[in-house]
Amino acid sequence: MRILIVEDEKRLAMTLKDLLSQSGYQADMAFNGTDGLELARSGIYDALILDVMLPELNGFQVLQSLRLSGSTVPVLMLTARSDLSDRVLGLDSGADYYLTKPFENQELLACLRTILRRQTAIIPDLLEFGDLTLNPSSSQLTCRGKSVTLSSKELEMMTILFKNTGCFISKETLLLKIWGYDSSANANNVEAYVSFIRKKLSLLQSQVSLRVARNIGYKLEADS
Repeated sequence: MRILIVEDEKRLAMTLKDLLSQSGYQADMAFNGTDGLELARSGIYDALILDVMLPELNGFQVLQSLRLSGSTVPVLMLTARSDLSDRVLGLDSGADYYLTKPFENQELLACLRTILRRQTAIIPDLLEFGDLTLNPSSSQLTCRGKSVTLSSKELEMMTILFKNTGCFISKETLLLKIWGYDSSANANNVEAYVSFIRKKLSLLQSQVSLRVARNIGYKLEADS
């Protein structure tokens, strides 16, 4: 899972990134509200750790903008402001949890796991489109009784496509969501995995195809 840390104290941000990495998460950082909002709007993050006292846009403004745009990404607000009015404002703005500084590392990780569980609780165990069924927990893609096993990257790509049927997903979004900002992967990696997935769809003799629109992106289409 990929987490965005929006925190202007760079030493603390690095500490949080190290903590998350040691706990099996991928993490990116932003040091002001404007950059944090832009990154959060990319849709590639599973959760945000968001400070309140930020340059340019404060945490409340970032959160309100996200919620107004329709984003449901879980948000853990992390701040030294512990007044009741601030906590209420944070929760009313759409925060999922409000943790005050100083904090214990294990407490922060527990809070993060809590908001991630709330998000995954609304995602079905099986994803279906056309004649395909995707089981993320077993990495199995099934079509009329025949199944293939997907690699981790294939599974990530198919999960994104299954959750966004009906709209094109850009190559840049797939690249960032699957490989992340710090990766050396490029557009060729996306094209390679698109090819892998198409071969597995062909193997399954599925009526679902992976369509590409030049300079727009990719989406799943089911033959009528």
